Amino acid sequence: MKYKHFPPPQGMYSPANEHDACGVGFICNLKGDKSHGIIEKALEILVNLTHRGACGCDATTGDGAGILMQLPHRFLQNVCGGIGIQLPDVGEYGMGFVFLPQDDQQRQYCVEQFEQIVRTEGQEFLGWRDIAPDSSVIGDVARLAEPRLRQIFIGRSTGLADDAAFERKLYVIRRVMENAIANSELPDKQAFYIPSLSCRTVAYKGLLLADQVERYYTDLRDPDMATALALVHQRYSTNTFPTWDLAQPFRFLCHNGEINTLRGNVNWMQARQNLFESDKFGSDIKKLLPILTPGASDSAILDNAIELLYHTGRSLPHSVLMTIPEAWQNHNTMSDSRKAFLEYHSCIMEPWDGPASIPFTDGRCLGAVLDRNGLRPSRYTVTKDGLVIMASETGVLEIDPANIDYLGRLEPGRIFLIDTDQGRIVDDDEIKDDMAARKPYRKWLKKNLISLGDLPASANATATDFSTVRKRQQLFGYTLEDLRILMKPMAQGGKEALGSMGADSPIAALSDRPQLLYGYFKQLFAQVTNPPLDAIREELVTSNITNIGTERDLFQETEEHCRMLKLEHPVLVNEELERIREMDVNGIRSVTLPMIYKVADGGTGLEAAMDELCIAASKSISEGVAILIISDRSATAEYAPIPALLATAGLHHHLIRDGLRTRCGILVESGEPREVHHFCLLFGYGACAVNPYLAFETLDQMILEDLLPDTDIEKAIANYIKSIEKGVIKVMSKMGISTLHSYRGAQIFDSVGLSSEVIDKHFTWTNQCVEGIGIDGIAREVKMRYDRAYPATEVDTKLDLDVGGLYQWRRDGEFHLLNPMTIAKLQEATRTENFQTYEEYARLINDQSEQLGTLRGLFKFKTLPEPIPLDEVEPWTEIVKRFKTGAMSYGSISKEAHETLAIAMNRIGGKSNSGEGGEDSKRYVPDENGDLRSSAIKQVASGRFGVTSWYLINARELQIKMAQGAKPGEGGQLPGKKVYPWIAEVRHSTPYVGLISPPPHHDIYSIEDLAQLIHDLKNSNRDARINVKLVSNFGVGTVAAGVSKGKADVVLISGWDGGTGASPETSLKHAGMPWELGLAETQQTLVMNDLRSRIVVECDGQLKTGRDVAIACLLGAEEFGCSTAPLVVMGCIMMRVCHLNTCPVGVATQDPELRKKFSGEPEHVINFFHFVAEEMRVIMADLGFRTIDEMVGRVDKLDVNEAIDHWKAKGLDFSKILHKPDVGPEIGTRCTQTQDHGLDGALDFTLLDLAAPALEDGTPVEHDIALRNINRSVGTILSSEISKRYGAEGLPDDTITFNCTGSAGQSFCCFGARGLTMHLHGDGNDYFCKGLSGAKVSVRPQEGTTFVAEDNIIIGNVALYGATSGQLYARGIAGERFCVRNSGACAVVEGVGDHGCEYMTGGRTVVLGGTGRNFAAGMSGGIAYVLDEQGDFAQYRCNMEMVELETLDDDDDIAELKDLVENHQRYTGSLVAQRLLDNWDASLSKFVKIIPSDFKAALQRLTEQKIEAESAVTA
Repeated sequence: MKYKHFPPPQGMYSPANEHDACGVGFICNLKGDKSHGIIEKALEILVNLTHRGACGCDATTGDGAGILMQLPHRFLQNVCGGIGIQLPDVGEYGMGFVFLPQDDQQRQYCVEQFEQIVRTEGQEFLGWRDIAPDSSVIGDVARLAEPRLRQIFIGRSTGLADDAAFERKLYVIRRVMENAIANSELPDKQAFYIPSLSCRTVAYKGLLLADQVERYYTDLRDPDMATALALVHQRYSTNTFPTWDLAQPFRFLCHNGEINTLRGNVNWMQARQNLFESDKFGSDIKKLLPILTPGASDSAILDNAIELLYHTGRSLPHSVLMTIPEAWQNHNTMSDSRKAFLEYHSCIMEPWDGPASIPFTDGRCLGAVLDRNGLRPSRYTVTKDGLVIMASETGVLEIDPANIDYLGRLEPGRIFLIDTDQGRIVDDDEIKDDMAARKPYRKWLKKNLISLGDLPASANATATDFSTVRKRQQLFGYTLEDLRILMKPMAQGGKEALGSMGADSPIAALSDRPQLLYGYFKQLFAQVTNPPLDAIREELVTSNITNIGTERDLFQETEEHCRMLKLEHPVLVNEELERIREMDVNGIRSVTLPMIYKVADGGTGLEAAMDELCIAASKSISEGVAILIISDRSATAEYAPIPALLATAGLHHHLIRDGLRTRCGILVESGEPREVHHFCLLFGYGACAVNPYLAFETLDQMILEDLLPDTDIEKAIANYIKSIEKGVIKVMSKMGISTLHSYRGAQIFDSVGLSSEVIDKHFTWTNQCVEGIGIDGIAREVKMRYDRAYPATEVDTKLDLDVGGLYQWRRDGEFHLLNPMTIAKLQEATRTENFQTYEEYARLINDQSEQLGTLRGLFKFKTLPEPIPLDEVEPWTEIVKRFKTGAMSYGSISKEAHETLAIAMNRIGGKSNSGEGGEDSKRYVPDENGDLRSSAIKQVASGRFGVTSWYLINARELQIKMAQGAKPGEGGQLPGKKVYPWIAEVRHSTPYVGLISPPPHHDIYSIEDLAQLIHDLKNSNRDARINVKLVSNFGVGTVAAGVSKGKADVVLISGWDGGTGASPETSLKHAGMPWELGLAETQQTLVMNDLRSRIVVECDGQLKTGRDVAIACLLGAEEFGCSTAPLVVMGCIMMRVCHLNTCPVGVATQDPELRKKFSGEPEHVINFFHFVAEEMRVIMADLGFRTIDEMVGRVDKLDVNEAIDHWKAKGLDFSKILHKPDVGPEIGTRCTQTQDHGLDGALDFTLLDLAAPALEDGTPVEHDIALRNINRSVGTILSSEISKRYGAEGLPDDTITFNCTGSAGQSFCCFGARGLTMHLHGDGNDYFCKGLSGAKVSVRPQEGTTFVAEDNIIIGNVALYGATSGQLYARGIAGERFCVRNSGACAVVEGVGDHGCEYMTGGRTVVLGGTGRNFAAGMSGGIAYVLDEQGDFAQYRCNMEMVELETLDDDDDIAELKDLVENHQRYTGSLVAQRLLDNWDASLSKFVKIIPSDFKAALQRLTEQKIEAESAVTA
């Protein structure tokens, strides 16, 4: 089926999950002079950003592109005069660009409606103009959905005072028209859209490629069409569906990024709408509703919000900063007045959080803002002849070097504005200082914003009732595991509990045991389309602060708007809650509402109690109550607690629907929440704060029972709260959210196993993956807990808690698929090569008729009456070539285990995976017996450990680890005690110094960034497939579509239950989805987009048997990964102590003594995969398939096993999973073609020819080349050839030299190998020298420039990411995150942005200029030297958590620094370096040496060991 618009939701696919990214740019004339040349240059910028967009199944249909500019009055006068429309003067008319249905009748209806609405609103309809585009230049898919294009002209009435009033009236007309069509019965109403309606601006856009915009819209070629400013946008969508309306720019902005808090922002805006009042709009205000376009993209909705704020009378920069504020809470250099401005506005509206670079204009001013984390590139150039150019990249326009006045970048949280009326650039400080002075914000805050600590102490805090603690724990479902595994480490150390080896117990929807409602929800997380944040190392941009009270009208700014209660922390102790309960200050008072119900009344009683709670809340709000405290303290033997999550979410959505939500705050007083996931859900569904009173009492009881030795109750509670709040921030950051204010109500969760009725009423707009239990089922689980607390027959009141068994297997606990029996059977079968024993093992895993373990356990095969002959089925030797072992790093598992897996998989033609820890290059050479210990798959993860050019060239497949099933959205940590010398060697780090993997890939903040890394890796090894690892969640299918468009060869869908060496238990149990769901969605979405035929789909996550593999294949996978089962085969007994380095069988440990106990053999692993393949062959015969290829995606061969008798299972609906898209036979359902990676035109092939003598016999060569921003990954293919021929050592320094001129594209010299030298005269973009592997690079301004180099930006963000060796000398300033994860390169630069040397583990960095904030965060190795001429580095710039600062006294340090500075001067001609060298002794006093504490200690330890060893030899 071919779609003309987004298809409706079907199966696992939902259009709500679509994402996009892009390249953006603008150009303007500072003086406001209009010309056609601005349009020509803007379109040239757009074309030079083509690589940041994408196309899908139709190579001539783009994802969307367009231009927003000033209304071209002279052009419009001319063309309208020719068709009888006499336009009045500028500002006296407005023009609307309109997309209309192709159908004549429907189009005429729209036209008539529009004209009528214009007249009804008191304005003059002037006429229509037909646009005649050149449709021959667009692709078939775009043409299928192409709308009819017209422009409407509207005269301004005399009653409107000025053009601002006219703009507001045009806004009203547009909203009335949009609502009229949206509410009509037109069959093709989706085709109607108004790109712009304004007296100032017009947008020309569509489903176009960048180079099609000018050819399609012939207007743009007319010399009379002129503007002084223009915004351009090139879209990269995760789908290929034809969507003309989602092309950008929108009416005020274009957006490169993603709004992670969108659902919450939409909820809150909907709740606020009833408060709107405005003398500017009068009665028209109601015509604007809904403010936010239902179903629109995040970018379009943000445009809606900014448009509203702008029309309240605020300036456009003010409106932008309200939605995307700078991080202020932890900013120690920000002025108090600016902090007051931002704090005041936090009382009005929550941030729209997420990565964002947003150019904006109202037709008069033009500017851009960058998110608080600086996650999108924004480079600008100011020319001497008055042009300002900003774009996602530098070099998008060729400019005479002599004409460049300044090169800059937009910095995190900063705004950039061009005022064409004043003819100047207004800087961030001036803009914000002016805004901060608009009102007496600090005075208002001091008077009205009350801090909790300022309230009088309360004497009424409830003390622990030890006599009832156990009974109440049973009532709320506490287990011994909750106390001993979860709460104990939180109370003792203030840290979350860690676990390992994944999850193999049933999800809540399948468990026999009573589950808390929280268990039916899974945390969402960022992958690909936006990055997770680093809440630990980049804490300065996070905040737990929240305000509670009554919000006021968004259109006004008064002191009453900040009349609220400020909470520094969202977890309240009992006394703090009593303070709030007793307060009556500034009219802020509370009421306590019981959340209990009569347990005997079951689901009916629970629903009635919820209705009563909602009614009572609405009544209280109408009586002026500002804080609702919902409490289950009054639960009794007759009245059970309403699940706190149900009460919170149900009340939250009730109040949204009633328009009352912004008039109150919700506090939860409950005995139920005790772990991080519980609190996340309560905040995510609207709670402002939580008092977990029973958790505190439990800690008190644990102290009494000696379970928390050496801990008093105050310390235990403080540590517990600290761990909860840190855990919540970590979960928020996994989704890329920085503030609790934004997270509150954002409902960043998926649901598995709840009914539509429950979701629609109480958890509205939550993604629902599998239909399940309703309110009766929820009440039934409450009753099961209640019966244990209040049994029918009196029992010992000291009866212990339930054992739990969720985290570790217990005889009477939760069911685990890997239990002592299944482990023993599997090990016996593979070690004795006994297929019969394997079948016994497989039956224990596969037969879930009595005990459910997995969703696939509920499926059955639709077999043939007679199977086909087994000898006609593909042999096991071919099937096993599709098998892989999962990514397990050398470091998380032992050398013996890691190499055994590699040998086994290489023998059978499968693939083992190196994991993220690098690999010993000795393994790249076959052993004497022919075995190869090299992992066929080399993983590239966020830590980039050991990722060199040599590492990459020795792979058959390169896997980008976007997320890990066991802990998606998180990084990792290898404690120093596990970093033995042999581990440090392969990871290019220092022995005994801990290693940290950042949560995000710092070169992947969006989908186009991933496409760039895919491009980089393909350049690094043209023979390897590029694999992208994703984790199953609702929406992963649309991400997979974007991955396919990004040219990946393989996409891996990992289940949530996969193994790991260490992970917070919160992530192990509550993040991600079963692979059955993600795989089904991926297959369906790829097929619907006609992208499936160009990418291999792989699946992993607790695949243990041939039946598991067969189901994965039928759901759409053609390759399969196993990790846990092979570990068990090699001896693992699931002790789940991997993170402790105490594995008793030598599998997951680096301890030399424990490693001696390893007993695994390659033959055991081979036997396992042989048996799995043989089991699968039998299933294939039963289903009638002779080959795997025939079987892929044949979901019609699966059905639900109705014979399983389980009260929860009977309510589960798998129709979405088993959906098969309605497509024709021409649409592929498995991979049948190879990706075109577009390398044919790469500049490196020219470099290869020029470097041929050096490659062939080492003859030195030197050449000059010209570069443009479209030349990406320059030097990478050449480096791969150096590595391929000369190994890790490469060539001698300077064997191949290229003198480059121009603006280098992204990833210049990435993975550059030794022997390659590149001198760049010009500037560079992001990821400069990423993964540098020995090459030498210098960059300096181009000849002819007159600006001061050290004051200008020279290279982009994330330079030297993961570099392992080599040199970089940059004469100028680098962007954010310079030298992130550098592990061996030497670099000199003349200034850096925020987060310099983050996570650095080795090498040397010299900064001859200023640094941004948070320098050295997470730095565990290497040394940095910073020129601190301002003297504020230690106080304001450096993160001192892991480093020490020293003066330069050591001769070796001084010599090393001088050598680097001399090299810098030699290669770049740096005047800064020359000045320092000319007065070297005096200069030294201004340098600060930064050295990590652990690194310093490790060097001392190694020195001592060396001395001891030498002494021993001498003795």
